[in-house]
Amino acid sequence: MWMDTKAGAQDASRKPTSTVQCLMNSLIMVTGDMGHLDKCMQDKWFILQLAVWACRGVSRVILANNPLSGALMLVALYWASPWQGLLGTVGVMISTLTAVILGQDSAEVCGGLYGFNGMLVSLLMGVFNAAGDWYWWLLLPVCLGSTTSVFLFSGFSPVLDRWDLPVAVFPFNAVIILYFLCTGPDNPYFPHHVAIPPSSAVPNITGLSASEVLQGIPLGVGQIFACGALGPSLLILGALCLYSPLQAIHALLGSAVGTVAGLSVAVRHECLYRGLSGFNGALGCIAVGGLFFTFSWRTHLLAIASAFLSAYSDIALSNLLGAVGLPACSWAATLTTTLMLLLTGSLAAHRLPLARVRAPEQNLRSRSRWEAGSTAEGDSTDV
Repeated sequence: MWMDTKAGAQDASRKPTSTVQCLMNSLIMVTGDMGHLDKCMQDKWFILQLAVWACRGVSRVILANNPLSGALMLVALYWASPWQGLLGTVGVMISTLTAVILGQDSAEVCGGLYGFNGMLVSLLMGVFNAAGDWYWWLLLPVCLGSTTSVFLFSGFSPVLDRWDLPVAVFPFNAVIILYFLCTGPDNPYFPHHVAIPPSSAVPNITGLSASEVLQGIPLGVGQIFACGALGPSLLILGALCLYSPLQAIHALLGSAVGTVAGLSVAVRHECLYRGLSGFNGALGCIAVGGLFFTFSWRTHLLAIASAFLSAYSDIALSNLLGAVGLPACSWAATLTTTLMLLLTGSLAAHRLPLARVRAPEQNLRSRSRWEAGSTAEGDSTDV
Protein backbone atom coordinates (compact mmCIF):
# COMPACT_ATOMS: atom_id res chain seq x y z
CA MET A 1 0.00 0.00 0.00
CA TRP A 2 2.84 2.38 0.94
CA MET A 3 4.64 1.51 -2.30
CA ASP A 4 1.54 2.31 -4.38
CA THR A 5 1.17 5.65 -2.62
CA LYS A 6 4.84 6.47 -3.16
CA ALA A 7 4.63 5.55 -6.87
CA GLY A 8 1.52 7.71 -7.26
CA ALA A 9 3.27 10.62 -5.58
CA GLN A 10 6.27 10.24 -7.91
CA ASP A 11 3.97 10.22 -10.97
CA ALA A 12 2.22 13.34 -9.70
CA SER A 13 5.57 15.08 -9.18
CA ARG A 14 6.67 14.17 -12.70
CA LYS A 15 3.49 15.51 -14.35
CA PRO A 16 4.11 19.24 -13.79
CA THR A 17 7.72 18.82 -14.85
CA SER A 18 6.75 17.08 -18.09
CA THR A 19 4.08 19.72 -18.78
CA VAL A 20 6.55 22.55 -18.24
CA GLN A 21 9.10 20.74 -20.38
CA CYS A 22 6.55 20.32 -23.17
CA LEU A 23 5.67 24.01 -23.01
CA MET A 24 9.35 24.95 -23.13
CA ASN A 25 9.96 22.66 -26.09
CA SER A 26 6.97 24.13 -27.91
CA LEU A 27 8.25 27.65 -27.22
CA ILE A 28 11.71 26.77 -28.50
CA MET A 29 10.16 25.41 -31.70
CA VAL A 30 8.57 28.78 -32.55
CA THR A 31 11.47 31.05 -31.54
CA GLY A 32 14.57 31.97 -33.51
CA ASP A 33 14.69 31.30 -37.24
CA MET A 34 12.34 28.27 -37.19
CA GLY A 35 14.59 26.51 -39.69
CA HIS A 36 12.77 23.22 -39.13
CA LEU A 37 9.66 24.70 -40.76
CA ASP A 38 11.44 25.02 -44.12
CA LYS A 39 12.14 21.28 -44.13
CA CYS A 40 8.51 20.53 -43.33
CA MET A 41 7.29 22.80 -46.16
CA GLN A 42 9.45 21.28 -48.92
CA ASP A 43 6.77 18.87 -50.17
CA LYS A 44 3.77 21.11 -49.45
CA TRP A 45 1.63 23.08 -51.91
CA PHE A 46 3.27 26.13 -53.46
CA ILE A 47 0.64 28.49 -52.01
CA LEU A 48 1.56 27.34 -48.48
CA GLN A 49 5.26 27.75 -49.19
CA LEU A 50 4.59 31.23 -50.58
CA ALA A 51 2.70 32.17 -47.41
CA VAL A 52 5.67 31.14 -45.24
CA TRP A 53 8.11 33.04 -47.47
CA ALA A 54 5.89 36.12 -47.33
CA CYS A 55 5.63 35.95 -43.52
CA ARG A 56 9.41 35.76 -43.31
CA GLY A 57 9.51 38.81 -45.57
CA VAL A 58 7.19 40.68 -43.18
CA SER A 59 9.47 39.93 -40.22
CA ARG A 60 12.53 41.00 -42.25
CA VAL A 61 11.20 44.56 -42.13
CA ILE A 62 12.36 44.70 -38.52
CA LEU A 63 15.49 42.58 -39.14
CA ALA A 64 13.94 39.34 -37.88
CA ASN A 65 13.47 36.02 -39.67
CA ASN A 66 10.56 34.14 -38.18
CA PRO A 67 7.35 33.34 -40.09
CA LEU A 68 5.22 33.26 -36.93
CA SER A 69 6.57 36.66 -35.90
CA GLY A 70 5.82 37.91 -39.41
CA ALA A 71 2.25 36.63 -39.21
CA LEU A 72 1.72 38.41 -35.88
CA MET A 73 3.19 41.62 -37.30
CA LEU A 74 0.80 41.39 -40.24
CA VAL A 75 -2.10 40.94 -37.79
CA ALA A 76 -0.90 44.09 -36.01
CA LEU A 77 -1.02 46.03 -39.29
CA TYR A 78 -4.58 44.86 -40.00
CA TRP A 79 -5.48 45.79 -36.43
CA ALA A 80 -4.13 49.32 -36.88
CA SER A 81 -5.60 49.79 -40.39
CA PRO A 82 -7.16 47.10 -42.61
CA TRP A 83 -6.24 49.18 -45.67
CA GLN A 84 -2.57 49.36 -44.63
CA GLY A 85 -2.64 45.65 -43.86
CA LEU A 86 -3.99 44.93 -47.34
CA LEU A 87 -1.35 47.13 -48.98
CA GLY A 88 1.41 45.44 -46.99
CA THR A 89 0.12 42.00 -47.97
CA VAL A 90 -0.05 42.95 -51.66
CA GLY A 91 3.46 44.44 -51.53
CA VAL A 92 5.14 41.44 -49.92
CA MET A 93 3.32 38.92 -52.11
CA ILE A 94 3.99 40.76 -55.38
CA SER A 95 7.70 41.21 -54.66
CA THR A 96 8.11 37.58 -53.56
CA LEU A 97 6.27 36.27 -56.63
CA THR A 98 8.38 38.53 -58.87
CA ALA A 99 11.54 37.04 -57.39
CA VAL A 100 10.21 33.52 -58.02
CA ILE A 101 9.31 34.34 -61.64
CA LEU A 102 12.72 35.93 -62.26
CA GLY A 103 14.44 32.83 -60.90
CA GLN A 104 16.29 34.56 -58.04
CA ASP A 105 18.31 32.54 -55.55
CA SER A 106 15.90 30.08 -53.92
CA ALA A 107 17.46 30.32 -50.45
CA GLU A 108 17.08 34.11 -50.49
CA VAL A 109 13.49 33.89 -51.71
CA CYS A 110 12.61 31.31 -49.03
CA GLY A 111 14.23 33.52 -46.41
CA GLY A 112 11.99 36.46 -47.30
CA LEU A 113 14.83 38.65 -48.55
CA TYR A 114 12.90 39.73 -51.64
CA GLY A 115 9.68 40.51 -49.79
CA PHE A 116 10.38 43.15 -47.17
CA ASN A 117 11.39 45.99 -49.53
CA GLY A 118 8.17 45.56 -51.51
CA MET A 119 6.16 45.62 -48.32
CA LEU A 120 7.80 48.84 -47.10
CA VAL A 121 7.20 50.50 -50.48
CA SER A 122 3.49 49.68 -50.32
CA LEU A 123 3.15 50.80 -46.68
CA LEU A 124 4.78 54.19 -47.29
CA MET A 125 2.67 54.79 -50.39
CA GLY A 126 -0.41 54.12 -48.29
CA VAL A 127 0.65 56.35 -45.39
CA PHE A 128 1.43 59.36 -47.60
CA ASN A 129 -1.53 58.84 -49.94
CA ALA A 130 -3.71 61.98 -49.87
CA ALA A 131 -6.73 60.32 -51.49
CA GLY A 132 -7.66 58.43 -48.32
CA ASP A 133 -8.15 54.75 -47.53
CA TRP A 134 -9.55 52.27 -50.03
CA TYR A 135 -8.30 54.28 -52.99
CA TRP A 136 -8.00 51.29 -55.31
CA TRP A 137 -5.97 53.05 -58.00
CA LEU A 138 -3.09 53.10 -55.50
CA LEU A 139 -2.66 49.36 -56.06
CA LEU A 140 -1.12 50.14 -59.47
CA PRO A 141 1.97 52.01 -58.14
CA VAL A 142 2.10 49.57 -55.21
CA CYS A 143 2.49 46.63 -57.59
CA LEU A 144 4.93 48.47 -59.85
CA GLY A 145 7.00 49.75 -56.91
CA SER A 146 7.13 46.32 -55.26
CA THR A 147 8.27 44.76 -58.54
CA THR A 148 10.92 47.45 -59.05
CA SER A 149 12.33 46.80 -55.56
CA VAL A 150 13.14 43.23 -56.65
CA PHE A 151 15.13 44.46 -59.67
CA LEU A 152 17.02 46.94 -57.49
CA PHE A 153 17.70 44.28 -54.85
CA SER A 154 19.09 41.97 -57.52
CA GLY A 155 21.21 44.81 -58.93
CA PHE A 156 22.61 45.98 -55.58
CA SER A 157 23.47 42.46 -54.39
CA PRO A 158 26.59 41.75 -56.50
CA VAL A 159 27.97 45.23 -55.75
CA LEU A 160 27.55 45.05 -51.96
CA ASP A 161 28.55 41.37 -51.79
CA ARG A 162 32.12 42.41 -52.57
CA TRP A 163 32.34 43.91 -49.08
CA ASP A 164 30.00 41.34 -47.50
CA LEU A 165 27.39 44.06 -46.90
CA PRO A 166 23.61 43.51 -46.82
CA VAL A 167 21.39 45.14 -49.44
CA ALA A 168 19.05 46.05 -46.56
CA VAL A 169 16.42 48.65 -47.52
CA PHE A 170 18.37 50.55 -50.16
CA PRO A 171 15.79 49.45 -52.80
CA PHE A 172 12.85 50.64 -50.70
CA ASN A 173 14.42 54.04 -50.00
CA ALA A 174 15.28 54.53 -53.67
CA VAL A 175 11.87 53.45 -55.00
CA ILE A 176 9.82 55.56 -52.60
CA ILE A 177 11.84 58.71 -53.31
CA LEU A 178 11.48 58.13 -57.07
CA TYR A 179 7.73 57.63 -56.66
CA PHE A 180 7.27 60.91 -54.77
CA LEU A 181 9.44 62.79 -57.26
CA CYS A 182 7.48 61.36 -60.20
CA THR A 183 4.00 62.03 -58.88
CA GLY A 184 4.27 65.22 -56.84
CA PRO A 185 1.79 66.31 -54.14
CA ASP A 186 -0.82 67.65 -56.59
CA ASN A 187 -0.92 64.69 -58.95
CA PRO A 188 -4.56 64.13 -60.08
CA TYR A 189 -4.26 60.33 -59.89
CA PHE A 190 -1.79 59.65 -57.08
CA PRO A 191 -1.68 62.70 -54.78
CA HIS A 192 0.38 62.45 -51.62
CA HIS A 193 0.99 64.46 -48.47
CA VAL A 194 4.09 66.62 -48.24
CA ALA A 195 6.62 65.58 -45.60
CA ILE A 196 7.11 68.16 -42.84
CA PRO A 197 10.65 68.63 -41.45
CA PRO A 198 10.98 67.69 -37.75
CA SER A 199 12.62 71.06 -37.00
CA SER A 200 10.05 73.17 -38.83
CA ALA A 201 9.79 76.91 -38.29
CA VAL A 202 6.48 76.55 -36.41
CA PRO A 203 7.32 76.70 -32.68
CA ASN A 204 6.03 74.23 -30.12
CA ILE A 205 3.27 76.27 -28.51
CA THR A 206 2.21 73.70 -25.90
CA GLY A 207 4.07 72.12 -23.00
CA LEU A 208 5.73 68.76 -23.43
CA SER A 209 3.74 65.78 -22.10
CA ALA A 210 6.02 63.25 -20.40
CA SER A 211 3.47 60.44 -20.69
CA GLU A 212 3.08 60.94 -24.43
CA VAL A 213 6.86 61.08 -24.88
CA LEU A 214 7.18 57.74 -23.04
CA GLN A 215 4.36 56.33 -25.17
CA GLY A 216 6.36 57.39 -28.22
CA ILE A 217 9.13 54.89 -27.36
CA PRO A 218 7.13 51.72 -28.20
CA LEU A 219 5.49 53.65 -31.03
CA GLY A 220 8.98 54.10 -32.48
CA VAL A 221 9.14 50.33 -32.92
CA GLY A 222 5.74 50.33 -34.64
CA GLN A 223 6.81 53.18 -36.94
CA ILE A 224 9.30 50.79 -38.57
CA PHE A 225 6.11 49.45 -40.21
CA ALA A 226 4.65 52.98 -40.56
CA CYS A 227 2.25 52.06 -37.73
CA GLY A 228 1.34 54.81 -35.29
CA ALA A 229 -1.07 52.96 -32.97
CA LEU A 230 0.04 51.84 -29.50
CA GLY A 231 -1.70 48.44 -29.31
CA PRO A 232 -0.43 47.19 -32.69
CA SER A 233 3.04 48.56 -31.90
CA LEU A 234 3.14 46.51 -28.69
CA LEU A 235 2.04 43.44 -30.65
CA ILE A 236 4.88 44.05 -33.13
CA LEU A 237 7.30 44.33 -30.21
CA GLY A 238 5.95 41.09 -28.74
CA ALA A 239 6.33 39.34 -32.11
CA LEU A 240 9.93 40.54 -32.27
CA CYS A 241 10.49 39.23 -28.74
CA LEU A 242 9.27 35.84 -29.95
CA TYR A 243 12.11 35.84 -32.48
CA SER A 244 14.74 37.28 -30.13
CA PRO A 245 14.25 38.89 -26.69
CA LEU A 246 17.67 40.53 -27.02
CA GLN A 247 16.63 42.13 -30.29
CA ALA A 248 13.38 43.39 -28.76
CA ILE A 249 15.33 45.01 -25.91
CA HIS A 250 17.63 46.74 -28.39
CA ALA A 251 14.62 47.92 -30.40
CA LEU A 252 13.15 49.64 -27.34
CA LEU A 253 16.56 50.98 -26.31
CA GLY A 254 17.21 52.39 -29.77
CA SER A 255 13.79 54.03 -29.89
CA ALA A 256 14.42 55.60 -26.48
CA VAL A 257 17.80 56.88 -27.70
CA GLY A 258 16.13 58.36 -30.78
CA THR A 259 13.57 60.09 -28.56
CA VAL A 260 16.36 61.58 -26.42
CA ALA A 261 18.10 62.76 -29.59
CA GLY A 262 14.89 64.42 -30.74
CA LEU A 263 14.44 66.11 -27.37
CA SER A 264 18.02 67.41 -27.44
CA VAL A 265 17.44 69.35 -30.67
CA ALA A 266 13.84 70.36 -29.91
CA VAL A 267 12.05 68.62 -32.77
CA ARG A 268 8.31 69.06 -33.13
CA HIS A 269 6.36 67.43 -30.30
CA GLU A 270 4.38 65.41 -32.81
CA CYS A 271 7.57 63.59 -33.89
CA LEU A 272 8.20 62.57 -30.29
CA TYR A 273 4.62 61.56 -29.53
CA ARG A 274 4.16 59.47 -32.68
CA GLY A 275 7.50 57.66 -32.45
CA LEU A 276 8.89 59.26 -35.61
CA SER A 277 12.05 60.29 -33.76
CA GLY A 278 12.70 56.75 -32.57
CA PHE A 279 12.34 54.29 -35.43
CA ASN A 280 15.69 54.96 -37.13
CA GLY A 281 17.44 54.71 -33.77
CA ALA A 282 15.66 51.41 -33.15
CA LEU A 283 16.83 49.99 -36.50
CA GLY A 284 20.39 51.16 -35.95
CA CYS A 285 20.50 49.67 -32.46
CA ILE A 286 19.01 46.32 -33.56
CA ALA A 287 21.46 45.90 -36.44
CA VAL A 288 24.57 46.32 -34.29
CA GLY A 289 23.32 44.97 -30.96
CA GLY A 290 23.74 41.26 -31.58
CA LEU A 291 22.54 40.81 -35.17
CA PHE A 292 25.48 41.64 -37.43
CA PHE A 293 27.86 41.68 -34.46
CA THR A 294 28.06 39.10 -31.68
CA PHE A 295 26.70 40.54 -28.45
CA SER A 296 29.20 41.81 -25.88
CA TRP A 297 29.55 44.90 -23.71
CA ARG A 298 31.61 46.55 -26.47
CA THR A 299 29.09 45.88 -29.21
CA HIS A 300 26.30 46.93 -26.84
CA LEU A 301 27.95 50.35 -26.46
CA LEU A 302 28.48 50.43 -30.23
CA ALA A 303 24.76 49.72 -30.69
CA ILE A 304 23.88 52.72 -28.52
CA ALA A 305 26.30 54.87 -30.53
CA SER A 306 24.72 53.55 -33.73
CA ALA A 307 21.26 54.49 -32.41
CA PHE A 308 22.39 58.06 -31.64
CA LEU A 309 24.07 58.44 -35.02
CA SER A 310 21.01 57.03 -36.82
CA ALA A 311 18.65 59.35 -34.94
CA TYR A 312 20.67 62.52 -35.50
CA SER A 313 21.27 61.60 -39.15
CA ASP A 314 17.53 61.08 -39.58
CA ILE A 315 16.79 64.54 -38.17
CA ALA A 316 19.36 66.11 -40.50
CA LEU A 317 18.14 64.21 -43.57
CA SER A 318 14.49 64.89 -42.69
CA ASN A 319 15.19 68.63 -42.52
CA LEU A 320 17.11 68.48 -45.81
CA LEU A 321 14.61 66.38 -47.79
CA GLY A 322 11.61 67.90 -46.01
CA ALA A 323 12.54 71.26 -47.53
CA VAL A 324 11.36 69.84 -50.87
CA GLY A 325 8.50 67.82 -49.34
CA LEU A 326 10.23 64.41 -49.36
CA PRO A 327 10.41 61.96 -46.43
CA ALA A 328 13.80 60.70 -45.18
CA CYS A 329 12.35 57.17 -44.75
CA SER A 330 15.05 54.92 -43.25
CA TRP A 331 18.06 56.31 -45.12
CA ALA A 332 19.70 57.26 -41.81
CA ALA A 333 19.62 53.79 -40.24
CA THR A 334 20.61 52.13 -43.54
CA LEU A 335 23.65 54.35 -44.09
CA THR A 336 24.69 54.22 -40.43
CA THR A 337 24.50 50.44 -40.29
CA THR A 338 26.52 50.16 -43.51
CA LEU A 339 29.14 52.46 -42.00
CA MET A 340 29.29 50.37 -38.82
CA LEU A 341 29.78 47.19 -40.84
CA LEU A 342 32.79 48.78 -42.54
CA LEU A 343 34.54 49.49 -39.23
CA THR A 344 38.08 48.24 -38.78
CA GLY A 345 40.03 47.56 -35.60
CA SER A 346 39.14 45.41 -32.60
CA LEU A 347 35.38 45.85 -33.05
CA ALA A 348 35.60 44.35 -36.54
CA ALA A 349 36.54 41.03 -34.91
CA HIS A 350 33.01 40.84 -33.48
CA ARG A 351 31.36 41.21 -36.89
CA LEU A 352 29.68 38.13 -38.32
CA PRO A 353 29.82 37.11 -42.00
CA LEU A 354 26.39 37.60 -43.58
CA ALA A 355 26.09 33.89 -44.29
CA ARG A 356 26.27 33.16 -40.54
CA VAL A 357 23.90 35.84 -39.27
CA ARG A 358 21.06 34.38 -37.21
CA ALA A 359 19.08 35.53 -34.18
CA PRO A 360 21.36 37.32 -31.65
CA GLU A 361 21.10 34.47 -29.12
CA GLN A 362 22.03 31.94 -31.81
CA ASN A 363 24.91 34.18 -32.95
CA LEU A 364 26.23 34.23 -29.40
CA ARG A 365 26.10 30.44 -29.04
CA SER A 366 27.66 29.92 -32.46
CA ARG A 367 30.50 32.33 -31.67
CA SER A 368 31.21 30.47 -28.44
CA ARG A 369 31.45 27.18 -30.35
CA TRP A 370 33.74 28.70 -32.98
CA GLU A 371 36.05 30.12 -30.32
CA ALA A 372 36.06 26.82 -28.43
CA GLY A 373 36.95 24.99 -31.64
CA SER A 374 39.72 27.47 -32.45
CA THR A 375 41.16 27.09 -28.94
CA ALA A 376 41.09 23.32 -29.21
CA GLU A 377 42.90 23.46 -32.54
CA GLY A 378 45.51 25.87 -31.13
CA ASP A 379 46.18 23.64 -28.13
CA SER A 380 46.48 20.47 -30.23
CA THR A 381 49.99 19.16 -30.91
CA ASP A 382 48.95 16.84 -33.77
CA VAL A 383 50.73 17.29 -37.10
